[in-house]
Amino acid sequence: MDFVAIDFETANAKRNSPCSIALSVVENNQIVAEFYSLIKPDTDFSWRNIQVNGITENDVKDAPSFPELWPHIKNFFTPEKLVVAHNAPFDVSVLKRTLEFYGIPQPTFNVIDTLKTSKDFFSDFENHKLDTICRNLNITLKNHHNALSDSVACAQILLYQTKKFGNQQIAKYIKLK
Repeated sequence: MDFVAIDFETANAKRNSPCSIALSVVENNQIVAEFYSLIKPDTDFSWRNIQVNGITENDVKDAPSFPELWPHIKNFFTPEKLVVAHNAPFDVSVLKRTLEFYGIPQPTFNVIDTLKTSKDFFSDFENHKLDTICRNLNITLKNHHNALSDSVACAQILLYQTKKFGNQQIAKYIKLK
């Protein structure tokens, strides 16, 4: 299976405030590349988000803006690509709201949400947060709420589910966005 797992961290509660992004590229059921970048958002930081992800305004002062970053990652968001995220509605909305904020055309791509697949495949787990799924599946989550660590964990969750349940079961969860 080939896909890219994505994770955003945001500066505040607004979906157009990404302050970091990570992509974990999977080809032939293996993570073959990883990308991480801080992002300088055109917005204020909330103490609550800083508390969760540890990213401050000072951390991103020299980081690229999203429009500067987009040309380097946009080829992962095409109709023939599969994008995976844990709680995909959040990450997809961050991408779409940020593109909208900057007047960048919206891409079309396929999405799988490992939160949804985990709820269905592992209904007996106490909850379906990323760290809980990782703990129950013996997947290492090095630094929860670090976008790269979270995207790698998400990729590993889908790889585990594909191996255990098969491509046909996984394919049922693909949605075009």
